[in-house]
Amino acid sequence: MAISTKNIPHTGRRKEASARVIVKPGKGNITINDRTLDDYFPRSDHRAEVLKSLEVTSMKDLTDVVATVEGGGITAQAQAIKLGIARALSTMNADFKPNLKREGLLSRDPRSVERKKYGQPGARKRFQHSKR
Repeated sequence: MAISTKNIPHTGRRKEASARVIVKPGKGNITINDRTLDDYFPRSDHRAEVLKSLEVTSMKDLTDVVATVEGGGITAQAQAIKLGIARALSTMNADFKPNLKREGLLSRDPRSVERKKYGQPGARKRFQHSKR
């Protein structure tokens, strides 16, 4: 298992959130926008989302992650960081790629918000029809 010792920068996106992620050899510290993981994501499901690709590859205690994330909501930011970490890990070691791909961690979720159309209150919703 040949693990790169360089800092591996990658980008992850989800909806309007964009994350720049650097994965480097270390002791398992995760920093997001100069804050700790527990401080930035108080909810446990968001923390689990971020750590998922590290747990699949068993690199949780062997790498440090520094992420800068902006835009979108908290959930989209967690998913953007997850994608960035997965991409960086697959670059770091080619042996990780099949496991990450099997778990669906290397594919970007393309769904985004549909635009609002004129003459109606939302993207799909219509104003109530008046019979008379």
